[in-house]
Amino acid sequence: MRIFLAGGSGLIGSRLIPKLAAAGHEVRATTRRAENLDYLGDLGAEGVVVDVYDAPHLTAVVAEAAPDLVLHELTDLSDFDTEANARLRRAGTANLVAAAQAAGVERMMVQSVAWAYEDGSAPAVEDDPVQPGSPIATMEALVGGMPHATMLRYGMLYGPGTWYAPGARMANAVTAGLVPATAAITSFVHVEDVIAATVQAVDWPDGAYNIVDDEPAAATQWLPVFAAGLGAPRPTVADVPEGASRGRGASNAKARAAGWNPSYPTWREGFPH
Repeated sequence: MRIFLAGGSGLIGSRLIPKLAAAGHEVRATTRRAENLDYLGDLGAEGVVVDVYDAPHLTAVVAEAAPDLVLHELTDLSDFDTEANARLRRAGTANLVAAAQAAGVERMMVQSVAWAYEDGSAPAVEDDPVQPGSPIATMEALVGGMPHATMLRYGMLYGPGTWYAPGARMANAVTAGLVPATAAITSFVHVEDVIAATVQAVDWPDGAYNIVDDEPAAATQWLPVFAAGLGAPRPTVADVPEGASRGRGASNAKARAAGWNPSYPTWREGFPH
């Protein structure tokens, strides 16, 4: 299969390329920087320099690639800028979808998130609504306008290269005692399990899939385990701040039924020890 991977040099994209190539797919991967082209080639992809906000150029490179599938793994969180990431999900996705449609591509897969569901007491399943008006809702609606669409709703990523890796943003904050343990719930997923699920999802039926581990948990449960693995002080316990989300876990039953078996079925096994 010919795959156009938008976001080839990012955390997920760079790990996907060797796995997709090993599975026999022909990958053309995007980067915004020419200095990344050799890196993408070494991973097993043909690199192309394009900015998703340059709609005419994006349309031209997608048409030239003539892919069977556009795989949207673009994010903009390197500077922890949530507004930039929201713009990418809205405007960047709109440009990518328009380019795919202009090229006659019928199928798109997109990196989404599992924490955008509306509030509920039980773990969210894929038919539950996401928060209306959110960047995730806009992004999924845009991709859902394709003839065939797959939304992969990743949980909170941890593992090498993520904010939860030793020495990274979240790990440093926990080590400094800046993150209190509250009752807010998170569904985690190890980055390597995300890669495996995404490669497998190329062959799954259309639709949304929660890519999360088996154990949604409150921070009062997972944060002390994470801190201990880092050798950090035991976190303080606090109430969820007024107006803040209390979180909601997600069920991975649909992805498991499709054949995905995470190597780290719980954060208890995957966190640093």
